[in-house]
This record gives sequence, C-alpha cells and structure tokens, in this order.
Amino acid sequence: MVIPIGAHSKMDELKGFFKQAGQEFLNAAGQAAMGAAKEVVGSVINEIFVKKESETKRILPSIKNMRVLGETQSNLGPYSEVQDYETILNSCLTSGSLFEDPQFPASNESLMFSRRPDRYIEWLRPHEIVENPQFFVEGYSRFDVQQGELGDCWLLAATANLTSESSLFFRVIPPEQSFQENYAGIFHFRFWQYGKWVDVIIDDRLPTYRGELLYMHSAEKNEFWSALLEKAYAKLHGSYEALKGGTTCEAMEDFTGGVSEWFDLKEAPPNLFTILQKAAERNSMMGCSIEADPNVLEAETPQGLIRGHAYSITKVCLIDIVTPNRQGKIPMIRMRNPWGNEAEWNGPWSDSSPEWRYIPEEQKQEIGLNFDRDGEFWMTFQDFLTHFDRVELCNLSPESFSKTSDDPHSGKRKWEMSMYEGEWTPGVTAGGCRNFLDTFWHNPQYIITLVDPDEQDEEGNCTVIVALMQKNRRSKRNMGMEENDDHVGYGDDSNKVIPGFPTPKPVDPQKEGLRRLFDSIAGKDMEVDWMELKRILDHSMRDDLPKAVVYNRQTTYNAFETQAGTQDEIPGNACGLLSLICGPFLKGTPFEEQLGGNDQSNKRLIEESPAAIVDETHGFSKDVCRSMVAMLDADKSGKLGFEEFEALLSDIAKWKAIFKTYDTENSGRISGFQLREALNSAGYHLNNRVLNALGHRYGSRDGKIAFDDFLMCAVKIKTYIEIFRERDTEKNETATFTLEEWIEQTIYS
Repeated sequence: MVIPIGAHSKMDELKGFFKQAGQEFLNAAGQAAMGAAKEVVGSVINEIFVKKESETKRILPSIKNMRVLGETQSNLGPYSEVQDYETILNSCLTSGSLFEDPQFPASNESLMFSRRPDRYIEWLRPHEIVENPQFFVEGYSRFDVQQGELGDCWLLAATANLTSESSLFFRVIPPEQSFQENYAGIFHFRFWQYGKWVDVIIDDRLPTYRGELLYMHSAEKNEFWSALLEKAYAKLHGSYEALKGGTTCEAMEDFTGGVSEWFDLKEAPPNLFTILQKAAERNSMMGCSIEADPNVLEAETPQGLIRGHAYSITKVCLIDIVTPNRQGKIPMIRMRNPWGNEAEWNGPWSDSSPEWRYIPEEQKQEIGLNFDRDGEFWMTFQDFLTHFDRVELCNLSPESFSKTSDDPHSGKRKWEMSMYEGEWTPGVTAGGCRNFLDTFWHNPQYIITLVDPDEQDEEGNCTVIVALMQKNRRSKRNMGMEENDDHVGYGDDSNKVIPGFPTPKPVDPQKEGLRRLFDSIAGKDMEVDWMELKRILDHSMRDDLPKAVVYNRQTTYNAFETQAGTQDEIPGNACGLLSLICGPFLKGTPFEEQLGGNDQSNKRLIEESPAAIVDETHGFSKDVCRSMVAMLDADKSGKLGFEEFEALLSDIAKWKAIFKTYDTENSGRISGFQLREALNSAGYHLNNRVLNALGHRYGSRDGKIAFDDFLMCAVKIKTYIEIFRERDTEKNETATFTLEEWIEQTIYS
C-alpha cells in the first residue's frame, strides 16, 4: 500500500485518537460495552454468513417495484427525470428553441453499445434532409415501413401490421404531431410496458449517412413517422443496437398490450387455418418467419423467401376459384416483406402468376389484389406450411379497439380478457415445479369458467389463451376468471382447530397457581404491562425460541487485532468496535487497514476465528409483547388485568401447540409454506396476497418463520379481525371507519 506524503503524521494522530478514545470508551462502559460489542460482532458475523447463503438463491422481483419510464428507480430505462410532452413543447415554443433530448443524445452511445460505428454518422433533423418534411404523406399504410441497415425486421413486421387498424395506430402514434404547426423538434410515441402505457419523448434528430436515413424509413422521402417511431422504440430499449434481433410478437405486444402465442408450423395443429381465420376476425396481429441459415445472414431460398427474416401476415381468407372443371374456395394467406421491394415469393400465386386467371374479377377487387413490387405477395395455406417455420399471433384485448359507431372494425369479433396480478414469494407461494410435489400446490392457482362455445365448433368447445408475464399488469379484472385461493376470514367456534387437534388448556391447569404467578409479577396496580409480560414469556417459553450462534469473548478480543499493532497500541476490543462504526466511512483510504477493516481482515476473521456455540436466545421482542397486550387491552391503558392475562395465555398456549405440530424438527422455526396450514389450524383463513405480505414482513431470508414471529402473525390477524367484526354490524363483511378511528385502532395494535 502506498501512503501519500503527509499522511503518516495524520495516521499517527488518528491512531492516537483511536487509542485514547478506545481506552476511555472501555473505562466508561466496562462490561456493558463488551456485551454490546459481543452482540454487534455476533450480528455482523451472522449477517456475513446469511448473505453468503442468500447469494445462491434466486429471488423473484416484487411486482410493487415496477414503474413507468422516467420515474425514480424505473426499470424501463436509465432515465432519472420524468419528461412531459406538453410541458417541454410549450417551453420550446416560448423560447423559440428546438428540443434536444438529454436522455437520448445524438451520439454514438445512442446508436451502439458494443462497438463504435464503422463510419461517420451525422444526426440531422428532417428539414435538414429534405425541403418539405411531413409527418404523414397522404395518410399512412404498411408500405410506409421500409427497412434500413438495422436488423430489426421483427419490429418493421409489427409496425406494418399496426397500420391496418386506425385505433391501434393512433394510440401508439399520436396524430396531432406536425413539422408545420407548433413544431419544436419534439415528438412522442406510446408503448405498452408491463401493464402500463409509457409515453416516450424524443427529439427529431435522426442518424444519417451521406444525407440518407440509416434505419427505418418510408417509401416517400419526405415522410418521417416511421423513422421517428423507430427512434422512440430504440430509446425505450437504450439504443438502436438493442433492437437487433427479436420476435414479431415482442413488438406487437408493446404496440397493443395484447396476449401473444406462436406455433411451430412443422408441428401445426390440424385446425391452424381456422385459428388464423378467427384471429383475423378478431383483428389479431400476425407474423411469420423461416429459420435462419447458420452460415449465411438472411439467405434467400430458391422461392425468393428470406431466412431468419420476419414477415407480416396481412390477410387470411378463403378465396373463390373457378376453373373449367370445378369451382370452390381455396385457403390463402397474404404476407409482406418489410424490405418493401422485389424480394417476394416467386412460386404459385405470386405476382402475375397464371393461377390468378381463375379468380373472378370481383374477388380480386374485394381482396385488393395488386402486382406491385412492394414486398407483398399471396400464397396458399399449404405452401405456407411447407415453406415457413413459425407463425406468431398477438390477440388484442377489448380495450384495444375504439368504441365509436363509425369504427370500421366495430363488427369484428373481439376477445374478452381478464387479468390478475399475483406474486411468487419464496417460502410462501413460490412452490416450484411438479418435481416438488410437497410444495407445488402452494403456487397461485386460478379457476377459469368458459360458457360461450365457439361457433361452428362441432364439439361445442371454447377457445382460451393463457399468458404469463412476470411483471406488473393492469389491475382490471372481468367476470369469468378468478383466483383459486382461500377467502380471507375467520372460522366459527366449531372449526377454529383442525379435526382431531386437541384444544389446549391454560399454561397452568391450576387457576390459583396462575393467579399467584400474576400477583407476583403485577405488583401493586394488579396489572401487567408489556415488560412484565416479556419476563413471564421469556422464562416460561425459553425452550421454544430459536437459538442463536454467537462468539465468545476471547474470539471478540482477538478477531480485530491489527496486523501492524498489538493490544498495547490500540486495544483489540476497542479497535474492533471502532472498526465496525468507522469502517464503512474509511473504505478505500490509507486508514482502512489500520483498523483491520479491509476485506482480508474480515476474511481472516471468518476463516481463523474459532466459534463458540452459545445456547442463547434474546427472548421475545418488545414489539410482539406490546402487540399481545394491545390485543386484549380494551381500555387502551397499556396493561392487562387478570382475566385479560388469563385469556392471553390461553391463546398463546393454543398457538404454541399448533406451532409445535408443524415444527417437526424442534428448531423453533417453521417453513413459510406451512404458515397457511398453521394459521388455518388457528381458525384464520388467508389468501395468497395476505400470506405474501406476512412472508415479507415476518419471514427470514430462507423463508422460515420463528416462533415469536408466528405469534406476532396470529396476534395481528386476531386483533384486526376483532376490530373489523366490531364494526361489521350487518355481518356482510363491510365495516366503516373515519380516518381518526382507523388510525387510532391500528396505530395502537
């Protein structure tokens, strides 16, 4: 270690200060200080061991932590400041300036994260590229979506689909934006992320090379909605490069908030065409692709199709066909290559193919047939199965459509959707897969009832799609889907204890003996407070509490001796205690090693210090004792009379007997998975949400519930249920409180 010039004298002064302070501290505190140091050291060492163990466990993120783009601690991007479109627009218009986005700057970092560009990329605004830039040119269509140099064909395929439904399109792309009226170089787009619509603000500086747009663009040189949409999506994900490679359903979900599914066409179900037809009837977005060639990027097949490339499915229908010998209907699919050029299917039913002469003219007009070299083509469903490998569908929710009478898709069939927010809590409701049969049933379960059979389904079956997203979802829930979970409530007197479970008796069967115990503790006021209750519980139930592992005093002395000094220079125990207090603030400074606070010292402490296993408990916490008193303290005096004391011990005895039934290893702890059953045995019925909350509040890192924490759970549940029952006069599970009443009731309990 190299110490800067002048630091030696300061170190000597610091060592002298620590020596004097440590000695004075020990003289003043004596054995009490050593006791405190022992507790601190024990807890620190235990923290290290627990942390070491927890690092090997995978903890699911809490759904409560999900936030929208720009909010504090957002997980949707590295943006610390919330951007409001109207506020920024008005500010720029007032100042006469053009917006420059500090969160997604016109720099290489916004382009790529893995390397630097191989040429000079110039960021230009649309009016610097063309003379008369427009947001839309004669409306919008799927032909406005042309791929550039970025490998995001999956995004373009979804964007082309988006243009087929105006209500979806204008939800993502607000139409009031313009390069003429109220132009300030700022635009915004909306994407669905984890249950919320996120408004993404961008400036209109676009990456160009030699004056040409580098990435997504329109067939019209002066139309820029598609290029700006791609930039907003790149900002959402951190950079343009982050969009390289993906699946069409990813973007379709982000554009609609819908539920996606996909099929392997080599193992396609026999009714796949019917599935695609129904999806088209419900205006679902669809895409397809061919497996990539591992040796050639975007290799072209002899039929003109591109491997590893995403296509949009723009129509699924039965087409009338009339030949000299027969007539009927043929299942057909229309697709589009987002390149928007001549790279099209060249097999049967391709552009200008002779097969089209058998299609009546009115049918051609109905399906909008054209033979432009625009990347769009038709093929039979059988050829589709033969030449493509995967099809993706995004089924739209009812709220994805406008509800106006002039909506051109108002007659379309729509999915009905229900959503439910749940959570896997380790040790409580994270039951694992079917390999863990003892805990598998603890996973959240849902009951689905389908009552409307599909039309033309010969067996009268219904279609249902189930999707899981381990993120925050919208809280709206419709009738017909409900969670298969316990109803929160309390049992009557006949089923408070499981069948065959003995009803426990008071701690002391002799009431006189219990009275003598109470009198000896209560004192002159003939009542016990929480401290007196703690003395009783700590003594009578010391064998039921979990034991702690601590270090003996000799270990505490030796553990923090410094490498350079002895106890004569700085007492080991004082230095150790000061190291705990000051160490975090001195990390990385020359003084860190002098206090023995570096990683090597800590490692030596763990590896070399002999541990003494002391059979020691800390007794019941003051919180649980206070809560027990509050549970039966009707007059809120903070104390219990004899009758209340007797009732409390009866409850404790019952809960203790239940706890021991599930504590099969006599460890003083039960698994979080057993909490539901244990509380059920006590007469309390809780659902997953409440159990998750109890697990977070009272569970340890390994998902265990200690005896005193179990008592706290039971006390809290009983207290709140009794508070509620008192106000539920109509017995309809509804209670009314004023704010003052609710705060008074809950803050004391």
